[in-house]
Amino acid sequence: MRGAEQIPWLYDASMAILERLGLGTWRSWLAAGARGRTLDLGCGTGRNLPLFPLVARAVGVDPCGESLARAGRRSPGAMLVRARAEALPFRDGSFDTVTSGLVLCSVTDPAAAVAEMLRVLAPGGTVRALEHVRSPLPWKARLQDWSQPAWTALSGGCHPNRDTERNVEAAGLVIDRTTLRARDTMRRFEARRRGE
Repeated sequence: MRGAEQIPWLYDASMAILERLGLGTWRSWLAAGARGRTLDLGCGTGRNLPLFPLVARAVGVDPCGESLARAGRRSPGAMLVRARAEALPFRDGSFDTVTSGLVLCSVTDPAAAVAEMLRVLAPGGTVRALEHVRSPLPWKARLQDWSQPAWTALSGGCHPNRDTERNVEAAGLVIDRTTLRARDTMRRFEARRRGE
């Protein structure tokens, strides 16, 4: 059974509602900071693509062909590649910016996906992320753990209880705390390779 993430019209409808409720401002932040060669990891139906500034040359990557088709209609002429986050078909250091918008909750292997983000990131490059994460509130984290199997099946892969910030930092990225914003379980931040 496909989940909501693999049904483009359903995904777009739910995202449109969430964007009107505040997610749109966070999505705009995600795209606005992109510079140079930009990888839009897990681009889905292409909701970020029209938001990138002119100084960004974006390449959208997603494993779902139907979503990429919709992304192509949303942003004609965009370079789109069908691939998984855990196995990116790009050379080391290919991108100045990597964006990840509501992606790391849904990949099969988050550690491998973040390692790939780091591999394709050019020296001095930035990772910009907008993700939902495990709640810092113990009761809510337990609720996320309890609901995770059903939610993952319904959504098509989303794990609401992942500690994305820890995965990013374990891979060798350092989150710039001045860019970190949190609202309940939502996070947005920029990160750089450790030592840069």
